[in-house]
Amino acid sequence: MTDPHPAFFGYGSLVNRATHAYAQAMPARLAGWRRIWRHTTLRPHPFLSVEPAAAEIDGLVAAVPSGDWAALDAREAAYRRHAIDPGRLVPAPAWAGRVEIYAVDEAKVASAPSGPILLSYLDTVVQGFLSEFGEAGVARFFASTAGWTALLDDRARPLYPRAKRASAAERALADSHADALGLARLRP
Repeated sequence: MTDPHPAFFGYGSLVNRATHAYAQAMPARLAGWRRIWRHTTLRPHPFLSVEPAAAEIDGLVAAVPSGDWAALDAREAAYRRHAIDPGRLVPAPAWAGRVEIYAVDEAKVASAPSGPILLSYLDTVVQGFLSEFGEAGVARFFASTAGWTALLDDRARPLYPRAKRASAAERALADSHADALGLARLRP
């Protein structure tokens, strides 16, 4: 067994390994949290976040080499880190010591909904879930996420800074789930 590393549990874009360089990672399910779209005072489009709840979500557990959180904290500047019980992860990686999760800082939550969800952000998340959990995992992502709102179709000119080009099949999968939820599609 290797020495335990500090780790994070990613539940949105961090599930897409193409958005980061944290190589030691594995898919897992976390109990006691739910995923939610959060509107903030920081930008006109909501962020994916989490909150404690009687629920389970899929995600990716990844080691933070040498406990160097600086780059990840900079990427997740709108969020605060919270320790989670590694025993709530299935499977729980033997190499993970302290595990933390990022949730939008409550001081930055908007009092009213702001704008639509960026479709380029959603595509990036769906691509990660498809890669890690297959189509059933994408379905669980949509079913286990609260706070859905209209989508801004920015695929031609992504506004999401870590957008990854989605294939036609990945876009169709995201579209079919969004359509099933009845989400309006807005043009930029």
